Amino acid sequence: MNNRFLKNIIFLLFINLLVKPFWILGVDRSVQNLVGDATYGTYLAIFNFSYLFYILLDIGLTNFNSKNIAQNNHLLTKHFVGISQAKIFLSIIYFLVIFAIGWIIGYNSDQMRLLAIVGFNQVLLSFILYIRSNIAALLLFRTDSILSVLDKVLMILICSFLLWSGIFPNSNFNIYWFVYSQTISYIITLAIALFIVLKHTNKVSFKFNFPFILMIIKKSLPYALLVLLMSFYNRLEPVLIERILPKDISAIQAGVYARAYRLFDAGNNISYLFSVILLPLFAAVIKKGDNLHDLVKQSFSLIITMTWLIAIVCIFNSKNLMELLYNIQENESIELYNTRITQSAEILQILMGSFVSISITYIFGTLLTANGNLKHLNIVAAIGVVINLLLNFIFIPLFQAKGAAFTSLSVQFATCVIQFFIAKRIFNLQLGSKFWISLFSFLIVTTVLTYLLHQLTIYWIYSMLLSIVAGIVIAFITKILDFSDLKQLVLSSIDNFKKNKK
Repeated sequence: MNNRFLKNIIFLLFINLLVKPFWILGVDRSVQNLVGDATYGTYLAIFNFSYLFYILLDIGLTNFNSKNIAQNNHLLTKHFVGISQAKIFLSIIYFLVIFAIGWIIGYNSDQMRLLAIVGFNQVLLSFILYIRSNIAALLLFRTDSILSVLDKVLMILICSFLLWSGIFPNSNFNIYWFVYSQTISYIITLAIALFIVLKHTNKVSFKFNFPFILMIIKKSLPYALLVLLMSFYNRLEPVLIERILPKDISAIQAGVYARAYRLFDAGNNISYLFSVILLPLFAAVIKKGDNLHDLVKQSFSLIITMTWLIAIVCIFNSKNLMELLYNIQENESIELYNTRITQSAEILQILMGSFVSISITYIFGTLLTANGNLKHLNIVAAIGVVINLLLNFIFIPLFQAKGAAFTSLSVQFATCVIQFFIAKRIFNLQLGSKFWISLFSFLIVTTVLTYLLHQLTIYWIYSMLLSIVAGIVIAFITKILDFSDLKQLVLSSIDNFKKNKK
């Protein structure tokens, strides 16, 4: 099981690292540079607002389904029809809620129009993720991995054509073109994913079964509460920046936050992939009664190595990264540009701490979800929401976008620590003093080395690359990564290749 985890997470990371960074740092970034901080800041606030209520589209059905189908493959056909019908009903409720609350908080007609399109995209995405949960639950990880980037590949093709083909003047480009490209990409991805799942089901009958839908919804409600609470403390900051601050600076500050948040989101998308693979794996191991210790230790080691190296190089090179990614916008002076770059760089440094914390929760939170410890997770998430709201209403008026970043770091670190100790107690996890010595040695040595390399009079990108390469070497030296595990993975992959060739 550990070997299977390693092979699939490496494949998943590989194809996502090929695609998603280009989408986020290439296309998405170019759109913000083109439409401006204020317009993009408004879009980000509306997008995150729509995401706050995403749970109404799912109410935990995807997590419930992933765990249940992984343990009971024979239920795929029955559950697929019932859950699909439930999601159509939930989509109607979702639209009613977001429009009602959008009207209450004062969205104007243009903002409501954008909300309608973004909301429809969220509906499409929820169906894609649900259908992919069936594919992952069947342990078809490579197929799921490809589907995880298909929508982004399509968006890259469409947006690249709009942005750089020369057929359409950049002056005509607006945020709606960007949003519509997402709609088209999601529809195509949904159609392909649906075709794959239907190949693994028996004859499907779409007869409406209301009692079954109610039963599924009732079983999913604990997951729903968890996702709702987590959505609030993970996605609330841009919404509150746009709503709390005065109108003359709110959209711009949301845009400044979006600059740094983009790198945080890029890293978070990669870390999230661990939970996609780990949830069905943890569920299967728990059902069989096998030892979880090695799988938890292996996944924890991999994610902390990856996230810490990304975070530490971003922290030391934050201003360089912001200058590389963002241009002077129309009607923006050099002084204003430098001010916003400095603000974004400071926000990025704070958000990188959040990135490490939230990535760790993808290990221990997923483990608790697979085990059905939703009461514990809901309590932790509720604490996170309370801390988030209190700190944001204090810090945002005082420090603007940087205050929201401080809140994110505080909430993510607190929930990360609490989830770790809950998992440690429930599963009696004993990682051992040797592991912790290796971990802290890795963290300290890589931090010091990255600082020293940053001081050298070489181009900053070279020092970043040297830091990452040196960090990987240090991970093996400190034994936070085990060379024997990777060697076994390589040998196993070679054997499988030879068998398939025969």
